[in-house]
Amino acid sequence: MTYETSETAGIRDSAEAAPGARTRWNKVPEVTVYFWIIKVLCTTVGETAADLLNSNLGLGLNGVSLVMSALLAVVLVVQFRTKAYRPGVYWLAVALISVVGTLISDNLTDNLGVSLTTSTTVFAILLAVVFAAWYRTERTLSIHHVDSTRREAFYWLAVLFTFALGTAAGDLVAEKMSLGYWLSAVLFALAIAAVAVARFALGLNAVWSFWIAYILTRPLGASMGDYLSQSTDDGGLGLGTVVTSALFLTVILGLVVYLTVTRTDVIEPERAAGHTD
Repeated sequence: MTYETSETAGIRDSAEAAPGARTRWNKVPEVTVYFWIIKVLCTTVGETAADLLNSNLGLGLNGVSLVMSALLAVVLVVQFRTKAYRPGVYWLAVALISVVGTLISDNLTDNLGVSLTTSTTVFAILLAVVFAAWYRTERTLSIHHVDSTRREAFYWLAVLFTFALGTAAGDLVAEKMSLGYWLSAVLFALAIAAVAVARFALGLNAVWSFWIAYILTRPLGASMGDYLSQSTDDGGLGLGTVVTSALFLTVILGLVVYLTVTRTDVIEPERAAGHTD
């Protein structure tokens, strides 16, 4: 248990009073192996859950998109109102953004007839605009310093577009190359490995390494989800969207509970200050 002095409480209160002011704690987790495991699992759930909801709710793609977007908005309000990183709230928001990002891309392709090439290009441009505005305003894109309302807004907007871009780009690669689910997953895993090599062996910038890998985990997770859930006739294992979604959600829940108890991925102020990326 930690105790707050009147002096530190005053600093916190004054910081939170101003729009966009700095908060005491980073609002996102440390990038550990748990981060990447849960991220990939969330992207898998985003793919399978979007298919499951679209098939079973009877609302159509537009109706499901509206419902999930409204639910995401509620969770993001809770996330913004928290004073520090809370694993349960944070990862619920990521899982819902994964679903919404998938639905946005599917709406453009299935309902509006936008080609995957066009949607991939548009999402890439929108993400670049978010990054440019974020950097121009805050002079950093580092997730070690998401410690103000404005930075958090940029962060979640970037996350949304990474999911939408990853969905469109992944579908584009799968369509153009016709690799099948398993080989597509291997391809994107190799791409992420290449980013890791570029980061640790060649000195690629840490921030850009993170965001490139973050985008690539979306099609990786989607390929895994499709491989597990789709029928054997279509090249999958035939587990179905219900079983696949339930399986991955169970693992995510277990990991989130573990992180909540151990706090191993909490970036404390003094640890964040040590990051210069």
